[in-house]
Amino acid sequence: MNTVIFDLETQRSAEDVGGWDNVPDMGLSVAVTYSTADDRYRFYSEHNVDALIEQLTTADLVVGFNLLRFDYPVLSPYTSHDLRIPTLDMLDHIYRQLGHRVSLDDLAFANLGIRKSGHGLDAVTWWNEGNILAIAEYCLQDVRITRDLYRLGRSCGYLYYPTRANNKIITATSLWRGDDSGSYRQPLYAPGGSKSDHHRHC
Repeated sequence: MNTVIFDLETQRSAEDVGGWDNVPDMGLSVAVTYSTADDRYRFYSEHNVDALIEQLTTADLVVGFNLLRFDYPVLSPYTSHDLRIPTLDMLDHIYRQLGHRVSLDDLAFANLGIRKSGHGLDAVTWWNEGNILAIAEYCLQDVRITRDLYRLGRSCGYLYYPTRANNKIITATSLWRGDDSGSYRQPLYAPGGSKSDHHRHC
């Protein structure tokens, strides 16, 4: 089974394009994928976006964080393909359990002991500065974090999420252990470093 972990950054922010209803207008700056089939990372931009679409649409499963409300809409102007592909959107799954969103940074800290190196708005700033390398490094870290959280959820059947008092549990069994991994889930909510050496064990 070829599972592809996927994340992208944009050229413009929600504010730049008039709000979250206009996500397709944000424009792709850099995308990064990781494929379990060959244990390889790949980098994409507008110049080779067709290859990115090909990789995603031929994967057995695409895994990411906020894919349904963000990454896929950003890609939609670049392709005539229907992006209703087998998808595990970790944020969508979490929202369905908790009724609210949890940031990737908070999940990374609670489960992997690391913090993200920046924020999506930083990537827009780097784009305006022409600093493509910084965007690529930031996006790569997000893919690594997403991959490691996905693996941890599959292995343990749950992830921790942070609260003010302590870490609580998000169960991961329904999607991350394969029971429903091939279905396309329509999201309910409105959009709005490197691999860690500190992974927890189940």
